[in-house]
Amino acid sequence: MSNQEECVSKTEFVPPLEPARYAFFFDVDGTLAAIKSRPEEVSIPPAVRDNLARLAAYSDGALALVSGRPMRELDELVEPLSLALAGVHGAERRDGQGNIDRIALSPETVRSLTAELEPAIAALPGTQLESKGMAFALHYRRAPQHQQAIQQLADGLVARFPELVQQPGKCVIELKPDGVSKGAAIKYFMKQPPFSGRIPVFVGDDLTDEAGFKVVNAMEGVSVKVGAGTSEARGYLPDVSAVWHWLELTILKLDQGAQASVRSETL
Repeated sequence: MSNQEECVSKTEFVPPLEPARYAFFFDVDGTLAAIKSRPEEVSIPPAVRDNLARLAAYSDGALALVSGRPMRELDELVEPLSLALAGVHGAERRDGQGNIDRIALSPETVRSLTAELEPAIAALPGTQLESKGMAFALHYRRAPQHQQAIQQLADGLVARFPELVQQPGKCVIELKPDGVSKGAAIKYFMKQPPFSGRIPVFVGDDLTDEAGFKVVNAMEGVSVKVGAGTSEARGYLPDVSAVWHWLELTILKLDQGAQASVRSETL
């Protein structure tokens, strides 16, 4: 069976969910936004941002973005919204009350990694180094011929810096602090309001999201894989447009329920 067939055999349609019972977690690139060749080219359409805002309001704020991007970039992508965030795979987090927590590499490690990575990436045309402060992303989407060289570079650095682990993604390898994952970030949020006591829902598309799917499954929540490929997720949406459509259907259902409630109260 091919990866596509294995993925499609999952629940293809994820029904709209009642937000009073659920806590919502979304990856960004490849989930809420189409993947681009360069991270800075990515955007979330205004209509999608509006639906996120409305879903956050319907769920009393139990909605967070869980992404490999730094929180400052996530804020820019959903501006003017202010959502709970887990950036850099959970190395930095902002909870529902606005409290910020960060897990950082030592300044010495950051300086050493920067000094080694900048010339190494410059020697591989088409690759890109993305420094996130507490993590580094080695992109090769525009130069797939350098995949092996990027892998060897990452392997060597992780072997020399025990506080680092690798996080493979789509045409990227990230070097991040050990113990950081999207699953750990979701656990963190689920222990505090407004997320606690709800059923977690996590929508993601990448290898970086698999730890989140495992945590959500263990909590008997709703895990949704976007796109083809084998996954721990139990639900499936084919692409980013399907995620947008699912959000739209969810808001439509909620609006209809609210209007029905208002009509019944006026009778």
